[in-house]
Amino acid sequence: MQPTLETQFALVDSHAHLDSARYDADREAMLLRAREAGVEMILAVGIGDGPATMHAALELSRQVADDARMPRIVVSAGIHPQEAAMADAAALDKLGALAAEPEVVAIGEIGLDDYHAENPALEVQQRVFAQQMEIAAQHKLPILIHCRPAEGSRAAWEATLSMLETQWKSTGLGGVLHCFTGEWEQARRAMEMGFLISFAGNLTFPKAQALREVAKQIPLDRLLVETDAPFLAPVPHRGQRNEPALVRHVAETLAEIHGSDFATVARTTTENFYRFFGALGSRNVSRNLNADARIPNLANRK
Repeated sequence: MQPTLETQFALVDSHAHLDSARYDADREAMLLRAREAGVEMILAVGIGDGPATMHAALELSRQVADDARMPRIVVSAGIHPQEAAMADAAALDKLGALAAEPEVVAIGEIGLDDYHAENPALEVQQRVFAQQMEIAAQHKLPILIHCRPAEGSRAAWEATLSMLETQWKSTGLGGVLHCFTGEWEQARRAMEMGFLISFAGNLTFPKAQALREVAKQIPLDRLLVETDAPFLAPVPHRGQRNEPALVRHVAETLAEIHGSDFATVARTTTENFYRFFGALGSRNVSRNLNADARIPNLANRK
C-alpha cells in the first residue's frame, strides 16, 4: 500500500464505536478504508448496546489483531450514563473483569448526560460514574468522559467536573474529554487534572464557531481527534454514516483553526495519544513516547 501526500502521516481515531450494528454489512471494508486513509490506530469504545454487550469491542479487536492490513485496535470498557440504570453488581463485576484484559486501555465512556428527559435520574448516573471511577483507579486506567448537558444548561458539566476534582484528580491517571462540546473554562479545569481534549466531526459544522474558538485556545499538545463513529460525520459527509477514515477532516479543521497544517496536526495528535496512554503504562500502546518522536511514513509499515 503506497501512501499519498495526504496520508503520509498516521492518524489515531481516539473514539469510535466499531461494534455498532451499522457496520455489520461492511465492517472489514470500513476498517480497510481507515487504514488506506492513514488511520494507524483506533480506540474502539466498549459500551456496546449496554452492559450485556460491552465486551463486543474487545472481541472485535482480537478478531483483527493479526491482520496487518487493518489498523491496530485497542479498546475501552464502560457503562454509558444513559445505561446507568442497568449497572447492577453483575455489570460492574463484568467491567472489572474486562479492565484486566490486556487490550483494554481505558474505562469509558462514562460520565453524566441530562440531555434527554428519559435518561436515568442524575443521582443514579452519579453513583454509577463514581463506581466506574473506582474500578478504573483499581486497574490504573484513565477514563473517557461523556458529558452532555441539557440545552442551555451547565449543570451536567459542573457536576462532572466537581466529581472529577473530588474523586478522580488525586489518582493522577487523567483521561480524555471525548467529543468535547463545552467552554474554555471546562476544558481548562479538565486539563489541570491531566485530561486531553478530543474533538469530533461536529467541530466542522457551520454553526460550531463557538466550539472552534474554544479549540483554538487549547494547545496542540493537549488535543486528540476522533470520529465518534458511526455518529457525527464531519463536513463534507454530514448526515451520512461516519467511519474512522473520516477523522482526517477533524484534523484538517484543527489545523485551520490553529494556523497549522494537516501533517503537523496529524503527527501531534497521534503522538499525544501514544504518549498519554504509553506513559500510563497502558497495554498495547507502546510507540512514539518521546517528545520529539516522529510518526513513521506509512511506506515504512510492514
